[in-house]
Amino acid sequence: MATAALVVEGCIMMRKCHLNTCPVGIATQDKTLRERFDGRVEDVVTFFKYMAEGLREIMAELGFRTINEMVGQSHRLKVRDDVNHWKYKNINLDTILFREAPRDHDGLYCQSQQNHGLEAVLDRKLIDAAAPALTEGKAVNASFPVVNTDRSVGTMLSNEISKTYKDQGLPEPMHVKFDGSAGQSFGAFLAKGVTFEVEGDANDYWGKGLSGGTLVLYPNQKADIVAEDNIVVGNVAFYGATSGESYIRGVAGERFCVRNSGAKVIVEGIGDHGCEYMTGGVAIILGQTGRNFAAGMSGGVAYVWDQFGDFESKLNPELVDLDPLADEDVTLLVDMITKHKELTGSAVAELFLSNKEENLGRIVKVMPRDYKAVLEKRKAEADNKDEVEAIDG
Repeated sequence: MATAALVVEGCIMMRKCHLNTCPVGIATQDKTLRERFDGRVEDVVTFFKYMAEGLREIMAELGFRTINEMVGQSHRLKVRDDVNHWKYKNINLDTILFREAPRDHDGLYCQSQQNHGLEAVLDRKLIDAAAPALTEGKAVNASFPVVNTDRSVGTMLSNEISKTYKDQGLPEPMHVKFDGSAGQSFGAFLAKGVTFEVEGDANDYWGKGLSGGTLVLYPNQKADIVAEDNIVVGNVAFYGATSGESYIRGVAGERFCVRNSGAKVIVEGIGDHGCEYMTGGVAIILGQTGRNFAAGMSGGVAYVWDQFGDFESKLNPELVDLDPLADEDVTLLVDMITKHKELTGSAVAELFLSNKEENLGRIVKVMPRDYKAVLEKRKAEADNKDEVEAIDG
């Protein structure tokens, strides 16, 4: 459905979406390429109208007036007898298409209401705790236990914040301390002005869609573990994050920062496929990475503390270069690593800062080529503008 709509807008299926070189100006941030886009809203509307009309015609032939009436009517399906492909010709679908004879009291659609337990989720308590922030713009501090069945913690809270403050976030900070094991998608879409601090560990999709909030994670202080040698957060952290910060004392799983487009984050080691399809933001890895780092990475910057000199063998070099640090890189790294130490008590951050000059020399900067070219072009344009203004002045 989505692909068809893109084609209507002008997509020619070049499959270069991740390269920022879309020739018809759809999947790109390049101003020159974007000027080539000639899609029209009216075409998409017409496409869906025709598609809906075609569906209505097929439904009428089958004797159905609504989509709901079609649910479970498997007797109206038949298996094609002209399929000779070796993968499909011997598949038997009889058990899938089998339908018991309906009884008078039986139904096929929505026979019982599902209870998703949304009235009892942790976010209800968070929203209650945030009342002074939501109604009076006051600062809030709170604490709660968290367990791995508490999923998407903070999403409903962020929705309430957006209703009141739009995309500006809270005017005064809200800080919430959690103890335990956070469930999937903890801090998803977390709004600006909110800080979630977790003492414990977390599951997959930590910080998914992070939208300006701050996430802090460190192991239970009574736990007898070395944080930098243990996984404290699961796979696919910061999937599609757009802004905000996060400081993680410990190691993360695979696909760290996949499709991150704006968040600035620190972690002390990651699994395979780090920064996959990343388009913006900053990822600082104070430890080892897995293989295939930076696959499809078209934007943002990653910094890896390459203590053992083996990082380049784990890099996917298709779209990125390894560049030297500039002065602004050093400032960013020192500031974020210092904050990491303050927020999490990180021994790794303390070790890094104890011999800052030498350790900065072991930081590898991973920079997408096209992204670097765009930044250099913008800088040149800005410098030229300043020169013109100076001359005119």
